[in-house]
Amino acid sequence: MMNCKQASQLISQDVDNLLSTRERFALKFHLLICKYCSRFSQQLKALHVAITGMSKSIEDDTSIKLPSEAKQKIVKSLESEK
Repeated sequence: MMNCKQASQLISQDVDNLLSTRERFALKFHLLICKYCSRFSQQLKALHVAITGMSKSIEDDTSIKLPSEAKQKIVKSLESEK
């Protein structure tokens, strides 16, 4: 049986990497029975979507008066934080 610490680690890994079939199954089962980890998973996914959208809007925003190199550095920094 997976504990919450293990589940939170897999939830974090799932944002960036594909989990194995066994890990996904164990995590899904844990999320069915643990409302706290389920909430953490939803929050992490929402944060990931927000950061992705933010990096895209910074990249496309013509009102930001920065050299393109600076914009690219910001976008890279945000993407590495995912």
